[in-house]
Amino acid sequence: MKDPTNPVCRTISTLLARIGDKWTVLVVQTLGDGPKRFNELRREIPSVSQRMLTLTLRNLERDGLVNRTVTPTIPPRVDYELTELGRDLLVPVKALANWALANEANVRKARERFDRNTGGVGKPEPAPRPAVQARPSTLS
Repeated sequence: MKDPTNPVCRTISTLLARIGDKWTVLVVQTLGDGPKRFNELRREIPSVSQRMLTLTLRNLERDGLVNRTVTPTIPPRVDYELTELGRDLLVPVKALANWALANEANVRKARERFDRNTGGVGKPEPAPRPAVQARPSTLS
């Protein structure tokens, strides 16, 4: 499976690239609370740009993870919600989020230990602090 030309490896890599990006994880987690309008998503994920949210929602819809429902009102109402497949994805997303919250201090300490031991040589850029705090009720 380490051969990038292997069809199984390509399939896994392609799907992980889509579902593992930061905006997809945040959108799926947010939609786990129920249907939301575009601006509700923007408010709950303030660090995402309008363009990135639009692209992420479009890709999630294309992949069958999100339904987009347009209600013909003035102005039109557009709601986004997870499909059954998207709700399946919510299970590992929540598990990953819970793991990150439970282990953030351990990872930070490991980074500090590494930086002390190497004198900061080869030290990668620090990961940005998330702009959205995970809500405990979302992760249960």
